[in-house]
Amino acid sequence: MLRRDFLGLAAAAALAGPTGVAEALAPGGAAMGTPVKMGKPMSVGLLIKPFSGPEETIRRVRDMGFTNCFLSLDGYLGKFTPELAKQMRGLLDRYQVQATTVEVVGPPPLVWDFLQGPSTIGLVPRKTRAARIDALRQVSDFAKLLGVGQVQTHCGFIPEDPADPLYPETVVAIRTVAKHCAGNGQDFLMETGQETPTTMSRMLHDAAMPNLGVGLDTANLILYGKANPVDAVDILGPHVKSIHAKDGRWPTNPDKLGEEVLIGKGLVDFHKVFAKLHKLGYSGAVTIERETSGPQQIADVRDEKIYLEKILSQVIG
Repeated sequence: MLRRDFLGLAAAAALAGPTGVAEALAPGGAAMGTPVKMGKPMSVGLLIKPFSGPEETIRRVRDMGFTNCFLSLDGYLGKFTPELAKQMRGLLDRYQVQATTVEVVGPPPLVWDFLQGPSTIGLVPRKTRAARIDALRQVSDFAKLLGVGQVQTHCGFIPEDPADPLYPETVVAIRTVAKHCAGNGQDFLMETGQETPTTMSRMLHDAAMPNLGVGLDTANLILYGKANPVDAVDILGPHVKSIHAKDGRWPTNPDKLGEEVLIGKGLVDFHKVFAKLHKLGYSGAVTIERETSGPQQIADVRDEKIYLEKILSQVIG
């Protein structure tokens, strides 16, 4: 089962229970080039896939004590309408949940491993590049209707070698999406994971778009064996505009990603990551993304919220 597909099934399974959960982050309206401003700096949110039941999902975000969410919207590809935007905006307002960022990673195929990942993930693969650019344009236009100021995706296994023919092609693709987002008053964020921080830094420089930034996934850097997130902040910190709070361990099988685990049980030093970002002025959301399912996901998310808020209270004061 693919990682992102598993997350979608996990959310759906959780929502089937009496106290279901999703997963979320926060909403937008921020000026381009700046992190989304939360009512409370670095407020903890949840990543959700609302298409399995928009009202139930958003209500449960609020009922679990979150004030913001990150919208993963692949399930709506081809269905982004003004009517849907009005419905979702109404639900967010009704339950007083702020949507900070939207994301799509599709359309398929998507294989989250080291063997097929380079040819299936992001804007790097030629076969799916045009379709992915179109999907990101769609979700950007939809996010504008929602009033969300950030669009995020995995750009893929960006080549380490800038002389690789795929590298300049990816520069153009990322710049194309960033320009479209800029036209909608939005930032376009590259989610960390498949590339080293140095390669992502090079892309920021070469794409040269003022609204291009970084979505820091704290665990992905470890799961893909690319970097320690604490050190990655030294390279990418000034460009970070969203955070996926997730924990994990290094890959031990050369074919498969490392293991994602409960926050606090893996290798991410959240105190150091948050302290560095706070010092840099980051005040956006800290979004929990937990890739389990059912009642266990609910329990894990509740524990992770407590864990992260304790650390943030120490960092922010």
